[in-house]
Parts: sequence; C-alpha cells; structure tokens
Amino acid sequence: MSRQGAVREGYSLAFVVVVALFVTTLIVANITAVKLVGFWGLVLPAGVVVFPVSYICGDVLTEVYGYRMARRVIWLGFLCNLLAVAAIYLGLILPAAPFWQDQQAYETILGYTWRLLAASFLAYLIGEFANSYILAKLKVATNGRWLWSRTIGSTLVGQGLDSLVFVFLAFVGTIPLGAMISAIIAQWLVKSVYEALATPLTYVVVNRLKRTEGIDTYDRDTSFNPLPVGR
Repeated sequence: MSRQGAVREGYSLAFVVVVALFVTTLIVANITAVKLVGFWGLVLPAGVVVFPVSYICGDVLTEVYGYRMARRVIWLGFLCNLLAVAAIYLGLILPAAPFWQDQQAYETILGYTWRLLAASFLAYLIGEFANSYILAKLKVATNGRWLWSRTIGSTLVGQGLDSLVFVFLAFVGTIPLGAMISAIIAQWLVKSVYEALATPLTYVVVNRLKRTEGIDTYDRDTSFNPLPVGR
C-alpha cells in the first residue's frame, strides 16, 4: 500500500490535528462572534480573531491532502457546528433551576435567531468550498509553484463570499445599505490580511506535512461537486 493510500484510509495524527483545529476554530468563532469589538475605527465580531484559522487549516488540507479530503472536513465542520448549536439551544429551552438567575444572560450571549444561523451556515459552506476549489485549481494551473498565490488568492475569494453572503442575508432590510457594504468590506479585508500575514506559517506547516506524510495531492481528475460524492 502506498503512503498516500495509508493516509487516506487510516488518517495520520497530523491530519487529525489539522481537522481538530479546523472544527474547533469554526465552533469557537461562531460562539464568540456575539461580542462586537472595535479597533482601528472598525467594528467587527470577536470571532474574527480565530475564524481565519479555519481557512488556513482549509488551505493546508486542500494543498496537502486534496479537495476530496477537504470536502469531507468541510461537511464534518458543518455537522459539528450544527450539533453545537443544537446543544446550546437545548440548554436554552431546558427549565432553569429555581435558584439560577442567569437565564436571560444565557439567552443574550448564546441565543441565536434562525435568520443569523441560516446566514452563518450558508456563508460558511459557500466560502469554504470556494476557497478549497480555487486553491486546488490554482495548484494544478501553477504546477505546484507559488503557494502564496494560491493561499492568498483563494482566501480573497472565499472570505469575500463568506462576508458578502453572511452580512447580506443576516442584515438586509434591517440596516442601511451603506452600513452593510462597509461591514462586508471591513470583514473581508481584516480576514484576508490576517491570512496573508500567516503565509510564512502556512509554508512551514505545508512543507512539513508533505515531507512527513509523503503526499502532495494534485486534483487533476477530481470531481468538484461540493456534495460528499464522486471521485
């Protein structure tokens, strides 16, 4: 059995660690996003601190293991996030103990409107799949050269779509158009700059994984159907 086959069937420790980071940062970002923070004149959700890490992990997964493996992880992240939201909602509707006085605080911090949830889930799927697709296609087009162009280029598209879809679906009709556009641009720029600055770290992780795993996947014959089917 080839090293590549062993990785895909048994999953190496390195692969599991990257997947764990991907899922963890995704769930933490969605929970902490309830707080708005302000710096440099911008107002952004606190989740912006860790959410771009999920895109970095997505880049690593696609670059090393290929689009098919990244697709599985994207759907895994979606299901894990859905489970987290369901657990939080169950905690919200369960009757509080008579002496517990923080039900309102729980609802304020952890409660979600269905509109925000739908916007968040759809934005995640569109952004992550666009990011993985662009990176995989650019890798083939550049024959594996210029990793920085793939990670930054795919992030610009993926994060842009994520910010656009989420802000539009979550706030259209409730805030002025100008404010929506400002929010989309601000989130897009901050997240994209974040990943661009992390490019040296991405290089280190990718190169190390390619050496230790003995794998460097090119998606020349891969089906890019976002559903977890096909080659």
